[in-house]
Amino acid sequence: QVQLVESGGGVVQAGGSLRLSCAASGRTFSSYDMDWFRQAPGKEREFVARISTGDVSTYYASSVKGRFTISRDNAKNTLYLQMNSLKPEDTAVYYCRARRGGYNYWGQGTQVTVSS
Repeated sequence: QVQLVESGGGVVQAGGSLRLSCAASGRTFSSYDMDWFRQAPGKEREFVARISTGDVSTYYASSVKGRFTISRDNAKNTLYLQMNSLKPEDTAVYYCRARRGGYNYWGQGTQVTVSS
């Protein structure tokens, strides 16, 4: 099992940047595929980005591709999401998720608010 804690959210003006972090407990972080999701008020949680274990390949939702970058530092047990050129529609609670062996583990989320 892994426990996840997100941080780095806040209020930023449109066009600005934020970097989110997701700190994982335990010594097996490198064996988990990791995702970022987000949930805006009144909307369903949606996929944002993915980074795999092993070859560390990445995949992005079309709405964030070219603006967001997902990365991981296995030595620090930390997942990151660099968000650039932020838009008001990026406003949401952002969650990280760890996946392995059919099990999913979620963090508590961090709020990102982009003002116009």
